Amino acid sequence: MEDRKLTGNDMFEMVKEECERILGRLEDKKRGVLYFGLRNGKYGWEEDGDEKKNSKYVGEVKYGIPYGQGTLTYLNGNKYVGEVKYGIPYGQGTYSFPNGDKYVGEWKDGKKHGYGTLTYLNGEKYVGEFKDGEKQGQGTYTWSDGRKYVGEYKDGEPWNGTYDDKDGKIKFKYVNGVLQK
Repeated sequence: MEDRKLTGNDMFEMVKEECERILGRLEDKKRGVLYFGLRNGKYGWEEDGDEKKNSKYVGEVKYGIPYGQGTLTYLNGNKYVGEVKYGIPYGQGTYSFPNGDKYVGEWKDGKKHGYGTLTYLNGEKYVGEFKDGEKQGQGTYTWSDGRKYVGEYKDGEPWNGTYDDKDGKIKFKYVNGVLQK
């Protein structure tokens, strides 16, 4: 390197160029197939694996791990299609269960977080907010026969809202988590 006076921006560019030379362009993503499993006593993502023994990821890869848009297929038959950060669901995505249940919505740190729709094979459905994997905030739970709970959830449980029959008539209310008839 030559000696020269550098401004703050020049210094940043020089350091950035040197890092990219050594590490490669960090923001570049490539597409790939990775497998998650136990190797040498540690769990991690590898380019080779066995779909019968390892979870599989197909999609964008950064730093040698799932990062970006992709599909995660788990050993138990669960499947996630959407945004992934550091190998876990993060952002917008769809999670399907082998029994036919499905969640479409927002994710954070591998948990339902934000707005989403959870649909069950038996025809029941929840549409609303989630936090850390639990129903939290405003939402509507609809049973297959048309009954509904509309209102607030706290820690996955009805908190402040109404329970309506299939004709839309209020049958009872929840106030601060307590059923009121």
